[in-house]
Amino acid sequence: MKSYLRFLAAAAAVTALLLLLLCAQTDRAARNRRDSVLLNDITETVKEHFDDPASLSEADFGVPFLVYDANGALLYASPDAPAHAETASAAVQQGLLCTAVTEQSRFLGTVALPDPVLSAYDRMQRHLLLCAAVFMGAVLLVLLGIGLYVRRRIVVPFRRMRQFADRIAQGMLDDPLMMEQDNLFGSFTESFDIMREELRAARSRETALRLREKELAATLGHDIKTPVTGIKLICELLSVKTQDAYLRGKIDIISQKAEQIDTLADNLMSEALGELGEMQVHCQDHPAELLHTLLAVHDTRGLVTEETPPPECLLSVDKNRLSQVIGNVISNSCKYAGTPITVRYRFAGEHLCMEISDSGGGVPEEELELITTKFYRGKSNSGGKEGSGLGLYIASELMRRMEGELRCGNRGGGLAVTLMIRLS
Repeated sequence: MKSYLRFLAAAAAVTALLLLLLCAQTDRAARNRRDSVLLNDITETVKEHFDDPASLSEADFGVPFLVYDANGALLYASPDAPAHAETASAAVQQGLLCTAVTEQSRFLGTVALPDPVLSAYDRMQRHLLLCAAVFMGAVLLVLLGIGLYVRRRIVVPFRRMRQFADRIAQGMLDDPLMMEQDNLFGSFTESFDIMREELRAARSRETALRLREKELAATLGHDIKTPVTGIKLICELLSVKTQDAYLRGKIDIISQKAEQIDTLADNLMSEALGELGEMQVHCQDHPAELLHTLLAVHDTRGLVTEETPPPECLLSVDKNRLSQVIGNVISNSCKYAGTPITVRYRFAGEHLCMEISDSGGGVPEEELELITTKFYRGKSNSGGKEGSGLGLYIASELMRRMEGELRCGNRGGGLAVTLMIRLS
């Protein structure tokens, strides 16, 4: 701000100096007056030598003059007189000061000499034009200086602050806003940069908090699986020990609920590990008979039927992750359809397609692309049923990490989930 005031003071000083020069020039012109004594002296001298004009060459009045006769013809011209004023009328047209030379009442002729007032006016006009040109040039330079100053000190810093605000809005919090000495926006610039630092610190705290939340969720998911596994083992033991049909039914219900809790814990842990970047897969070669084994493990209600056994081939999969995928798909079919489940196999290029379908009415076409989205639950058949909307999302993500794919579609009045399993 101080530099801006100094600049304005300098511009005002230059303007005032130019105005003083103009006033001085005007006052100088005003001081030029006609010299009546000199004019009278010239007239008297000419009258005395009117009959012998050549003798006037000995007179020195310090100014050029011309002498004309009564008819206006040129009689004498001093050495420095205007050469083109050949007649008295020409002298009048040129603006020379003309005075009649008379003797008593007889008109002898005319004396013409440059008018000092007009000459001074001409000089003043030239000087004023020069001063005006200099003044306008100075004004233009001042305006140019003001424009450059405003651009450098106001426009450019303001534009830089606007770009900085755009970067902040885009989440780019690592680049500081550079500050310049004597910047008019210095305090604002510093405030903006403090805001950036606070936002970056807040983002770091938020990221750390979310990381701790995900770690906690992963830990809880892992810890939940331990007692659930114990409940499932106790249910298996009780099923063997008792022959009471009523008790066996209740034990089966407990086992099914434990299986649901186990699936939810798997989903919770997988989602948390996925957010932490730790949902890893380690693919190895396994025979296709592994699919039959995994189906038997997750078919706790006896609803799964294979049309044909798995073909003889080697699969490149992570056994535990593939088990989680198949468990999620079968659990969803049991929960939302509750009908028999049919499994079919076929080859498709470098993949073995494992189609798992039910007869529960399927999913509306507009929802097929959404059911593998995180936290999405179908609107048509999810009412009143527990779920987190993570099962098919995690299954799809695991298949992608195993270089496969999970596809959903409707078939035969039910939902068909196709697992594209990579061949070795």
